[in-house]
Amino acid sequence: SDVYKRQYQRRVHGINQKRFLFVMAKVVNLLKPIKVGDLQLKNRVFMAPLTRCRADPATGIPNQLHIDYYSQRASAGLIISECSQISPISQAFPGSAGIHSEEQVQGWKKVNDAVHKKNGHIFLQIWHGGRAVHPANVGGKPGLAPSPIAIRTQVFTVQGIKPHMTPKEMTEEEIKQMIQDFRKGAENAMKAGFDGLELHGANGYIVDSFLRDHTNRRQDQWGGSVENRTRFCLEVVDQLVSVFGPNRVGVKVTPNGRYNDMFDSNPLKTYTYLAQQLSKKNIAYLHCAENDEDYISWVPNNFISGKKQMVSVAKDLRPHFKNTLVDNLGYGIVSADEAIQEGIADAISFGRAFMSNPDFVERIQNGWPLTEVDLSLIHI
Repeated sequence: SDVYKRQYQRRVHGINQKRFLFVMAKVVNLLKPIKVGDLQLKNRVFMAPLTRCRADPATGIPNQLHIDYYSQRASAGLIISECSQISPISQAFPGSAGIHSEEQVQGWKKVNDAVHKKNGHIFLQIWHGGRAVHPANVGGKPGLAPSPIAIRTQVFTVQGIKPHMTPKEMTEEEIKQMIQDFRKGAENAMKAGFDGLELHGANGYIVDSFLRDHTNRRQDQWGGSVENRTRFCLEVVDQLVSVFGPNRVGVKVTPNGRYNDMFDSNPLKTYTYLAQQLSKKNIAYLHCAENDEDYISWVPNNFISGKKQMVSVAKDLRPHFKNTLVDNLGYGIVSADEAIQEGIADAISFGRAFMSNPDFVERIQNGWPLTEVDLSLIHI
């Protein structure tokens, strides 16, 4: 579908790609080692999670494509995997690789062994698609969400492009079961040999939909106040920490992002509180994504610009989180190096650059030109 291709192109290509093509200045800070949690990492160039959809949609088992893809990028300070679903009814992308079956665990183990053989480190981005789940992709089951509010866009399914459906409002029992599903996913990730976990709390999926007041309109202990809306995220984090320990757990957030039709009336208040609570839990890192209007301009909404709410997510949250802060989106190599120098972030994650440059770190080290992303060659 041309519509889907245009949406994906904007999502992947995002802002001006030209700034990535050449390394024009000496880069120092990105290449410095960093300790994240109890892991000593070789540089601050992190590989951002990128949805690739390379597994068989029927099984969600990682395969040789995953082994090659991740091991080729093992020079990153930290690889954060594509989002990986915790149950058969939680995937929002046909072909995403899951973490709920033994076969998936064994598939990921081969990936991790290959990354570790090259002295790399890799965290699993653990995920539930929430209201972005379409029944056509999960055997007819509805998506789940804190409140029954549909995403006002279309989605790619195994049956073609379809409008998002209204999700089912979760019961108390379903919320508690999902928290346990996250724990089981964490246990599977440990068996698979991941170095740690990143909770996907961004981009309108289940954790994000609990956090923001546009999608969470509950009046019980899971909604309403900031304290209640952050409860689900914090309880999931507790389960992940109980398996991996706080030194091996991170959280990804997009406070002012609009992807998947998202909005919060006061993201600074919501995410300041969340950052403070995560800091108290002493997790390894907080992974922010800056708002980019070009990146999300295809989402049809009437919300105020995210940049008017928070000009810089990293700058706003930095004082409230004591451990490693990772920033993402909108960075070239030089601006990323400067951000670390200025204390805005401790590490920067890159997505598009790693897609077309498996040796991205080596190219930074040597000042070699980068290969631009060619969307016609991207396997999704």
